[in-house]
Amino acid sequence: MPHPAIQILIWMTLAVSAQALSASGLLLLTVVLFAAAAKLDSRQLFSLIRRTRWILLSLLVVYAYSTPGIALVTDLGRYSPTLEGLYDGLMQLGRLLSMLCGLAILLSLLTQSQFISGIHALAYPLNWFGGSRERVAVRLALTLQYAEPTMRDTAADWRGAITAALQPPLEAERHVILDSDTLKAVDGVCVLLCAALLYGVWR
Repeated sequence: MPHPAIQILIWMTLAVSAQALSASGLLLLTVVLFAAAAKLDSRQLFSLIRRTRWILLSLLVVYAYSTPGIALVTDLGRYSPTLEGLYDGLMQLGRLLSMLCGLAILLSLLTQSQFISGIHALAYPLNWFGGSRERVAVRLALTLQYAEPTMRDTAADWRGAITAALQPPLEAERHVILDSDTLKAVDGVCVLLCAALLYGVWR
């Protein structure tokens, strides 16, 4: 398997490439990623989709009603969604769905420690500007540590979750154990393929 940082880079490359694909290309990418994500961990995939369902629906509605064009239902006049808006909304929906499917694949392949290690490696350029990638890794680890339980508890008992959120924060542990995987030849090949894909899509 490629290094965690390279796997994250592949996901980012697919997300960027999806912005420039045609409707047929985007549909193919989304179907392939959806099938792969469902095979690896269907619960992870449908959990991500369920949590973002209102964002996805709202996006489609906003594009359908705010984009000028030919009315989908002529009898409704200006209150009808437009064909152009519906097309643009479905394109944006496909891009977001492909990103969610890719993220589901990424989360099913990487443990939390590997994911943080990958972000830590990708954040190396921060050292050139006096930043601290270790601080980024620690903050990400703390976010992941508390985000999932908080979301689950909020869904089960939103009143209790609000009460808990108003309590003084507990002192959190400030060290993170990172995996120390080294880059291999396959990682270099993956980087070259990502660069070639981006060049082919955006040229």
